[in-house]
Amino acid sequence: MAEVISKTSLFFGGGACVNHHHHHVDDFSVLPVSFGFKKSFSSSLKQKPLRSDFSGKQILETFNRSFRSSSVTAQSTLRIGTAHKWWEKGSQENMREISSAQDLVDSLADAGDKLVVVDFFSPGCGGCKALHPKMCQLAEQSPDVQFLQVNYEEHKSMCYSLGVHVLPFFRFYRGAQGRVCSFSCTNATIKKFRDALAKHSPDRCSLGPTKGLEEKELVALAANKELNFSYTPKVVPVEKEAAIPTANPALPVPHPSMSGSEEKTLVSAGR
Repeated sequence: MAEVISKTSLFFGGGACVNHHHHHVDDFSVLPVSFGFKKSFSSSLKQKPLRSDFSGKQILETFNRSFRSSSVTAQSTLRIGTAHKWWEKGSQENMREISSAQDLVDSLADAGDKLVVVDFFSPGCGGCKALHPKMCQLAEQSPDVQFLQVNYEEHKSMCYSLGVHVLPFFRFYRGAQGRVCSFSCTNATIKKFRDALAKHSPDRCSLGPTKGLEEKELVALAANKELNFSYTPKVVPVEKEAAIPTANPALPVPHPSMSGSEEKTLVSAGR
C-alpha cells in the first residue's frame, strides 16, 4: 500500500508540473506501467489539453475588436454631436450667411436705409475665428445693423470678382450712398471697426434708391462664368451739347466801331 501511495503522489506531482511548468505530456513516462489509466489519461491530455491557447486568444481578440468598435462608434458619435461651425456660434438674429452672389445683391438692395456690414471670412482663418465672438457682441449691441457673412472657401470666385484678397475683411453699405467704407481688421485693431460702426449707424434718410454694390462690381459678377448671376448694365444717357445760338437776321448787326455799352444796349433792345 505504501508503494501505491507513493506512486500515486508521484503521479499528481507530475501533473502539477504539467500545469505549472508547462512540461510536455511525455513527462508522465516516469509513471509505472501498473497504472492502467496512465496511457489513456496521457492520450486524453494530448487530445484535450487543459488550456486552449487558441480558444482563449480568439475570445480575447473578439472582445477587443468589439470593444474597439464600440469605442470608435462612441467617439465618432461624440465628435459628430459636438462638431459645429464656429462662425455659427453665438450668431444673433441680425446675422446671416450669404448663399450666392444673387443673395448678396438682393440683400443689399432690400436693406433700404439700414446699415449693412458684409463680413468676409474663412473657416481656416485664425484671425476670423478669434474675431467672431466680438462680432457677435457688436451685432447684439446694434440690432438695427444687418450683418452678412460671406464664406470665402465656398465663394472664392465671387470674392475674387469683388476684389477681396485679405481676411478678415469688411465692407459697409448704406442706402443710396452704397459702399461707405471697407477695411480689414483683427482683434488688435477692432477699434477701427467700432469707429466705422459708430460713424455710419446713426439713423438718417437717404435721398434716392438703395445703391448696393457698385456698377463695376455688378458687371464683374455677371462676367464671371462660375457664378449663376446675370446683370444688364445701366444705359447712361449721353447729354446733348447745347446748340450754339445763330445770329437773328432781323436784328441789326452792330458796327465794329460801336462801344461795348452801345452793343449791349442794342442787343437788349432787340429782345
